[in-house]
Amino acid sequence: MDISAIIIERQHQLDAVSHNISGLQTIMDGIQTLQQQLFEQKNGIIESINLHKRLISPLWRLPTEVLSQIFYHCLPQFSDLNELQLPSKLSAPMLLTRVCRLWREVAVGMPNLWCMLSVEVDDRDWQPVAFCYDSWLKRARGRSLSIRLGFHADGHWSKIQCLLRPYVNQISSLRVDIWYPDHDEPELNMFANFPALEEIFMNVYVYHRSFTDDGDATARISRSFSQLPLTLDSLAVSGLLFGSHHLSSCNPWAHLTTIKIEIWQPDGVLQLLQLAPNLSSLTVIIFFDYVQEALEPFTHTKLQTLHITRDCYINTDVGPQFCDLFNALSLPTLRALAVHNIPKWPHEEFKAFLARSGCPLESLIVSDNAVIDEQAEYVALVPSLQFVLC
Repeated sequence: MDISAIIIERQHQLDAVSHNISGLQTIMDGIQTLQQQLFEQKNGIIESINLHKRLISPLWRLPTEVLSQIFYHCLPQFSDLNELQLPSKLSAPMLLTRVCRLWREVAVGMPNLWCMLSVEVDDRDWQPVAFCYDSWLKRARGRSLSIRLGFHADGHWSKIQCLLRPYVNQISSLRVDIWYPDHDEPELNMFANFPALEEIFMNVYVYHRSFTDDGDATARISRSFSQLPLTLDSLAVSGLLFGSHHLSSCNPWAHLTTIKIEIWQPDGVLQLLQLAPNLSSLTVIIFFDYVQEALEPFTHTKLQTLHITRDCYINTDVGPQFCDLFNALSLPTLRALAVHNIPKWPHEEFKAFLARSGCPLESLIVSDNAVIDEQAEYVALVPSLQFVLC
């Protein structure tokens, strides 16, 4: 047989086999596609079965009102705004919106889940972050808002203003953590447009702070306090040291009932009490430095709670100055007194203070001192005194 004919015949045979293989491959591809479709159909049926099984659970048949109560108790618990964390997908209320469509609808429709928000501003792209914050605040639907703010004074306040502008009539409580330069920063009109504000907690971190001359930042920020609304009831400030000139340069004090503050020298305490006739609670850290002139007597008729902590800038004997404070004060409505870090308890001066004030004192807390021996004398003067803690 001719070799060429054999090659041609074998080529025809190869083409026929290749054609059959191609046809078989097409059939196999079709079967594989059909198998994939059947697997997807199977998974869809299983998912539907599981979904309907879950709907049998009483949890999925709870009335919206009951589910709302459960959601509200899922919110993180904290004692003050200082503990408020930034929004997270891993905690309520955001977590509740990610479980299923029903839970999302219920959570988004509950304004009281969205009334507290922690906001931090930095140099990252602000627009998407601001959009998320704004979406959160819109869900409060006009309810009273408690907000924690963290920002640098040099460049971030304008972003805060734009974010909060639509909601200033709702903000009743503010916690402000502000990083503020000690020099060359213009005053911030931070509190000019918060007409519903009832309480504010302000923590100031001053750059390059000089203890002997911290008035720049203190003066600039304290002047903004004059813009605080008459609705304000409580003011707490840390990180700023107020002297008498700072206290007199702004006047938010008259309508306040609760104040926490750091003051330079005991005469500043008396001045604050004079400026705040409606004050019922005062927590003060007093920085003692030089020996000052004798204090003029003063009676405050509404103060019920007084917490005093001594902080001494230089190593000086603060005993006479603290005695002068007790000798000058009369507090006829005082019910609770706490004194911390006073090296020597002024027993005789305190007895005279109790006798002069005639106050219904119920609680006396003196740390780092022992007044147990004098307790009987104090109770004899103030029968309402129920306990002394040391």
